[in-house]
Order: sequence, then structure tokens, then C-alpha cells
Amino acid sequence: MSDITTVIELAGALSAAGGLGYAKGHAPRVFWSLAGLPVARVRFAATYHSTMDVCGLTVQPSRLRAFMVRNVARRQDVQPVPPKVRKVRGSFTGMRATLRLPAGLEPADVAAASERLRHAWGVHSVHVVETKPGFVELRMTGYDVLRRVKMPRRLPRGASGPMVVPVALREDGTAFVRDYTKIPHSLTLGANQSGKSMYQRNLITELAKLPVGLVGIDCKRGVEQRGYAPRLSALAVTPDEASSLLEALVGEMESRFDVLSTHGVSDLWALPVKVRPVPLVVLVDEVAELFLTAAKKDEERRDRMVMHMIRLAQMARAVGIYLEVCGQRFGSELGKGATMLRAQLTGRVVHRVNDKQTADMGLGDIAPEAVFAVTTIPPDRPGVAVAGDSSGGWSRIRTPEMSAADAVAICHEHAHLTPDIPALAPFRPAVPATTAPAGPSPLLKPGPVTE
Repeated sequence: MSDITTVIELAGALSAAGGLGYAKGHAPRVFWSLAGLPVARVRFAATYHSTMDVCGLTVQPSRLRAFMVRNVARRQDVQPVPPKVRKVRGSFTGMRATLRLPAGLEPADVAAASERLRHAWGVHSVHVVETKPGFVELRMTGYDVLRRVKMPRRLPRGASGPMVVPVALREDGTAFVRDYTKIPHSLTLGANQSGKSMYQRNLITELAKLPVGLVGIDCKRGVEQRGYAPRLSALAVTPDEASSLLEALVGEMESRFDVLSTHGVSDLWALPVKVRPVPLVVLVDEVAELFLTAAKKDEERRDRMVMHMIRLAQMARAVGIYLEVCGQRFGSELGKGATMLRAQLTGRVVHRVNDKQTADMGLGDIAPEAVFAVTTIPPDRPGVAVAGDSSGGWSRIRTPEMSAADAVAICHEHAHLTPDIPALAPFRPAVPATTAPAGPSPLLKPGPVTE
């Protein structure tokens, strides 16, 4: 009987070990929750003081503390003081620890030691985020969350508002969001097969679920954006159409400024809801097609389009018109106005590129240290990118996989949210009857009936 019991116990132990081994490779969230997180918490608690001391993240105690140690505790060895741990909590992807920094330390000191902390505690990565003056949060990930992207259910703290959409996953396990009220215009760069189109699909499908107007400019005859036609308020598929559409957008911007002036406010979101125009997001695919010309006669049209885009980038934020510009390269070689326009696109997302110069174009002026991170993105991981903004912060992100058919289906599903904008009516794309969503849209006005 005892032999049978021993065999059963041994079989159970082997099954559990095999299950954990399988989970480590195929279900890392499960493995981390069952085994990785408990081990990491014990290691963190047991080695915290010594690790901080070795990494140079301790300071000499104050005179009062030293006096109390020598005269009350009766100890002559006064130990250096590390940051005080205020809170430690685990998650499905890692562990977070909130630290109170002592006088003499700053968040940059902790961030500089993040790689040493990662190895000391045996986690995949450590990211340092300043939550408020004197406090930092160590965001530790237990495994490579970008290998298989699974978007979190909750948005990061403070990421809320009428124009906030989750687009990708950061390497610290939080969602990367586009907040158009904070970063109104953005530039996305990347080589062919780098995942740039995947990023655009995720962005468009999330925007399609909001009560906003979407404007597409795709001078590759609409091969990328024509499928989103049911959810687009306007679409241009040739340079001539793009020139006319941009001119109409400038006119719409000026009319919205008249509305702001009439109501004595300086921002779209300060207007009463009844008179507030719908926000517009202008999606420009392959911006180089707007800059390049094949003949001398096209230069006037090009200069006009560039001028309109620069005006929109400089002023349109206040009236709720936002730019999402996409391309493979975007530098001074495109011609006059390219550098000026790029300077207005404060949000940057750079996928794998073919040369360091392209990475410099995207991130060199806002986060120079992120340029190296772009050049190390492997070609077998499409969708991985480096996202930065004008604050100088940056992080690695990866968008979840989404097929073109899924993106088109989501746009059809939310076609009823497409607003009717009179200034853009001539550019409203035609929706084939075989693919149009069932039922009329409550926001669309019927066109004139002709005999």
C-alpha cells in the first residue's frame, strides 16, 4: 500500500513539474502567477537592502537617525539608508514596488541601475516611473510580454478622456495609448514588413468605436484605406484629390475657429456640447507621395499641400483636428517644408527601419537615446516599435496582430458613428451595396434623389 502511495505522490509531483514546464513556454502568465511571482517576491524582500547598497542606491542617514541608532539602539554601525518600500503588489505580468526616495537620490539614479536590479532579482525587465515628487515605481516584468501580445483590460492611471484609445502593449505590461488631447499629432515610420500597417489597423479600429470623424489620405489608390470606407467621412486616393481635401480641411479649421471666437473660448472641448463640432482624425498613409513630384507642373500642387498640412499641424489642435502621418522615411530629402512639418508631429512611433538615418529622423530630435533601440529591432518580430514624445520619454511597444479583414469588419460594424460633415461631403467615399452595413446610419443625411 505504501508503495502505491509513493508512486501516486511521485506521479503527482512529476505531473505538476511537467505542467509548470509546459506553462513556462506556452502560458507564461500562468507560470508567472504560480511560480515566478512568489519566488520574485521572496527574493526581492530578502535581498532588497543589500542589492540597493551594491547598486549605489543608498545614502548616509541623517544626523538625527545616526544619533538615535548610536544612543537609543546602542549600535555603533550606522547602515546607509536605501529607498523605503511603501507598497509591493503583483500582477499577471510582473510585480510593482513603490519606493520613497531619501534625500540625495533622484529617479534618474534608480533608472540608471535598472539593468543591475533586473539581474539581481531575476526578472525580465525593470522600468522606473516617477509617480510624484519623491516617489518612484519599479515596474518589473517576469517574462517577455511582447513575445505574445495580450492587451490589458485596464488603461494606465490617468489615461482617460474623450480622445484616448489603446493601440499597443508596452514592454512593462501596460497599454500604450494615443491621447489626442495631450499629443495631438503623430508620425509613424517603418520599413516594409515592419508592422506599420498593423499599428494603423489597431489605431483605426479603436478610433472607429468613438464618436469622431475619420479622414483618409491614401495616394496608393486607396489600397490600404478603401476598405475602411463605411467609417470614413472623407477619402482621397490621388494627389489631386488629396490637395483638394487638405484645402477643404483648412477651410473647416477656419470655420471652427469662428465658432470658438463666437463663444469666447480657445479650445474645442470648452464649447457647449450642442455646438461642439465632431473631432476629426486625419490619417495620412505614405506621406512621401504628397511630397514627391514627377513633373515641374506638379510642384505648385505639392507646395500647396505641404502648406496646408503645416497649417493644420500648427493650429488645428485647438479645433479638434488631429494628424496621424505614416511613412517609410520622412526627412529633408523630401523637399521644402518636410522638416517644419515633422517638428509639429510631437508623437513618434518608429518600427524597424533600414538605416540609422531613418531612426534619427523619427526619434533623434526628441529622444536620442532611443535611436539605438530602434536599430536593434529584429526582423522576425513585426509590430515591435519604439514610441516617444516631446517629453523625451520612450518605450518599446508591440501591436497585437489584426488582419485587414478584421479591421474592415470593425469599420463596417461602427459605420453608424460616421458623422456628416458638409465641408467634406464631396470627398465621402462610396460604399458598395454588397458590403454596406445593414440599415441606414442615424448620423447620415440622405442624398438627393435623381430620376
